[in-house]
Amino acid sequence: MAADRIKSLNLSHVVLPLDNPVSDAKVLTGRQKPLTETVLLFVEVTTEQGFEGMGFSYSKRAGGPAQFAHLKEIAQVAIGQDPSDIAKIYESLMWAGASVGRSGVATQAVAALDVALYDLKARRAGLPLAKLLGAHRDSCRVYNTSGGFLQAGVEEIKEKATASLEAGIGGIKIKVGQPDWAEDLRRVAAVREHLGDTPLMVDANQQWDRARARRMCRELEQFDLIWIEEPLDAWDAVGHADLSRVFDTPIATGEMLTSVPEHMALIDAGYRGIVQPDAPRIGGITPFLKFATLAAHAGLALAPHYAMEIHLHLAAAYPTEPWVEHFEWLNPLFEERIDIHDGQMWVPDRPGLGFTLSDQMRKLTVESVKFTA
Repeated sequence: MAADRIKSLNLSHVVLPLDNPVSDAKVLTGRQKPLTETVLLFVEVTTEQGFEGMGFSYSKRAGGPAQFAHLKEIAQVAIGQDPSDIAKIYESLMWAGASVGRSGVATQAVAALDVALYDLKARRAGLPLAKLLGAHRDSCRVYNTSGGFLQAGVEEIKEKATASLEAGIGGIKIKVGQPDWAEDLRRVAAVREHLGDTPLMVDANQQWDRARARRMCRELEQFDLIWIEEPLDAWDAVGHADLSRVFDTPIATGEMLTSVPEHMALIDAGYRGIVQPDAPRIGGITPFLKFATLAAHAGLALAPHYAMEIHLHLAAAYPTEPWVEHFEWLNPLFEERIDIHDGQMWVPDRPGLGFTLSDQMRKLTVESVKFTA
C-alpha cells in the first residue's frame, strides 16, 4: 500500500453540561467549586486515501479553551504527514509547542490528535484498538464512580450502588476526604454494610496531609477495600510510595499527572500501589503506552482514570488484570454504548475505539476549526 498522508484535521471545542452538579472533597474543603460540566477537545482526522479517525481530550473546571487554543496553533504541522508515523507526528507537535513545555495543557492538547491517529490506524486495519495493540483479554473488571460523590447522602449512594450492580457493574467507588474524617468513616461503614463483599474503593482526592493519611489508611483497613485513592497531593510521590509499603490496603494514584516523568517519580520513589494514568491527561496513547510498559516492568497494577471509551482498549492490552472506571457522563457524545455485564466491561468488536460522534456532540460544539492540505 502506498504511503498515505493526513489531508485534513477538524478540531472541536465541546462543552457538555452535567445533569446535576457533583462535589468531591476538594469542594467540601473549599478548594474548588462543584463540577457542572466537562469540556472536551475532539479531533477528526481524514487522510488522502479516505481513512478517518477520531480522538478526544478533556478538562474539568478549567483548561478546555486552552487545550483547544494550543492545538489550533500547532495542528498544521501534522498536515501532509503519514498518519502511520504516530510517534514522529507526536514529536513534531511537541517541538512545535516546545516553549510551553511537555506536560499539562501542552500534552493534553496533543493527546486528542494522538488518540485520533491510533483510532484511524486500528480502523484502517479493521481491528478494535485493543486487538491492534495486542490484547491480553476481551473484557476488564469495571467499577462505578459517578454515584459516590459527596453531595449525595448515604441512602442515595446506596441506591445508586445497587442500580450499578444490577446493571452489571462489578465494583463501587465512593468519595472521602471531607473535613470531618469521622463522617468519612461512617459513610464508608454504611456503604460496606450495604454492599456486603462487593468490591469497594474510596477516593480522597488529595485532601489529606501525610499524618492524616496514615491515620485514615489505618482506620480504613477494616473495610477490606480494593484501594485508597489519592490520599495525598498528587505530586507527593514519596508520600504515596511510603503509604503503599506500609498498609495492606493498596494505594492508588496517578490520574492528575500529565507526563511520563511525573508518573515515573512514583516508581523511582519505590511505589508499590496501583497506577491510574489517564491517556488524555498524560498526553495521549503514545505516552500512556510508554509508561504502561515501565509500570508493568515494575509489577504495578493498573486502573486508568475516566474516559472509558479510550481506556477500555488500553487496559485490555495490559499484562495483569486491570480495573476500568465507569462514568456515563460522556454517553451523549457518542452513538454507541459499551457492553457491560457480569462485572466486566467488554471490548467492542467495532474497528478503532468503536465510537462515532453523535448529533448531540455537534450541537454542544461551541467552536471548531478545520485544517487542510
